[in-house]
Amino acid sequence: MVARNTSDNIEEHIKQLLEQMDMAVLKRGELAELFQVVPSQINYVIKTRFTESKGYLVESKRGGGGYIRIARISYSNHHQMLLELQEKLASQLSEQVYEDLLWLLVEEGLLARREATWLLAVALDSVLGPEGPHLRTQMMRQLLKEIDRRG
Repeated sequence: MVARNTSDNIEEHIKQLLEQMDMAVLKRGELAELFQVVPSQINYVIKTRFTESKGYLVESKRGGGGYIRIARISYSNHHQMLLELQEKLASQLSEQVYEDLLWLLVEEGLLARREATWLLAVALDSVLGPEGPHLRTQMMRQLLKEIDRRG
């Protein structure tokens, strides 16, 4: 059995809340207290595991009455999702954002896990070299177009 760390537990808790409602409204301090961590640990989990490239929208307000709102991005259909992803692609994709987008496509049933693994393997900086971020953008743009075309 794989041991789960605190960040995994916080992520799982938030995902369970999102399964119950369209948007989770959280208090950073309350979550930190619940998991016995400092508020910066909550910030870390949200910043790294609930990103737009993973299919989430996050709104945060700091201070005494502060909150964090997290919602799963919903699309009316796959065509709309693919078009929006194409429009939002940066001119240079990091390995992490590229990977996040591939796993989002897997979650949506548009790409097989095996295919995503292969696409990840050939898109590493160690393979693509200094042009990696630019090439990953081109690769992702073409992949999204092809998935949409064959839809």
